[in-house]
Amino acid sequence: MTAALRADLPAARRVVVKVGSSSVSGEAAANIPALVNALAAAHARGSEVVLVSSGAIATGMPYLQLDSRPSDLATQQAAAAVGQNVLIYRYQAALREFGIVAGQVLLTAGDLENRTHRSNAKRAMERLLGLRIMPIVNENDTVATHEIRFGDNDRLAALVARLIRADALVLLSDIEALYTAPPEQPGAQPIDHVAFGQDLAGFEFGSVVVNSVGTGGAATKVSAARLAAASGIGTLVTRADLVAPALEGQRIGTWFSPNPAPPDSTLTGALALASQSVAAGAGPSATG
Repeated sequence: MTAALRADLPAARRVVVKVGSSSVSGEAAANIPALVNALAAAHARGSEVVLVSSGAIATGMPYLQLDSRPSDLATQQAAAAVGQNVLIYRYQAALREFGIVAGQVLLTAGDLENRTHRSNAKRAMERLLGLRIMPIVNENDTVATHEIRFGDNDRLAALVARLIRADALVLLSDIEALYTAPPEQPGAQPIDHVAFGQDLAGFEFGSVVVNSVGTGGAATKVSAARLAAASGIGTLVTRADLVAPALEGQRIGTWFSPNPAPPDSTLTGALALASQSVAAGAGPSATG
């Protein structure tokens, strides 16, 4: 069922969960079992779960003896090639006790622009879900270029949710909820709920930042959440360690209500969304 309310999340037929590099790489790799426990619980309730996971570049950095995120594309690609393998291994190791198999899906923005590639990606994920296999999606940073990329995995997650007609999207962050201004500023207040079409002009969301392991920021979460909500997909933004109560429908985080009358899932609409992702995502850094 479509998650019109936060409380509907436990009954959602299909859920996309996105987690960032800072939550699953480096010392934070120890968080993977807890994340997987929450996803497995949702899986056991009958939900079809897709995980969009950043972290390939950050995970690969130690194997390339890098102390900080590389700035050149070739080294980012090399780190991603090594790190994606390790990252999937860690997820599968954690999933094994639940009898769940992971299926790796790597996408580029071009894949969602091309009708044949988009259809193939959708068919593959639909089949994985039908077999009760958990797709783990990331941008294909090994072949991505500056000109053709999603820009951040929040947007990728929104586009994947749109592609497979998910009922809900959960964007995991480093803070419990979005705020009316950067949380460290006096007077900043958490935002509990964003109605569809609500004007957010009075709020101040942090711009995209690049840290030692990944890219992102509150602004990318808002952009992705509104993109998904416009397609009729309720979206929750909350902290990564709160994923279990989030998927249980507890009142945490910031909920973006879905469009009650979303446009049909047409080829034109899919192309438009993918084109938006390319336009917003062009830049010097791979998502990882």
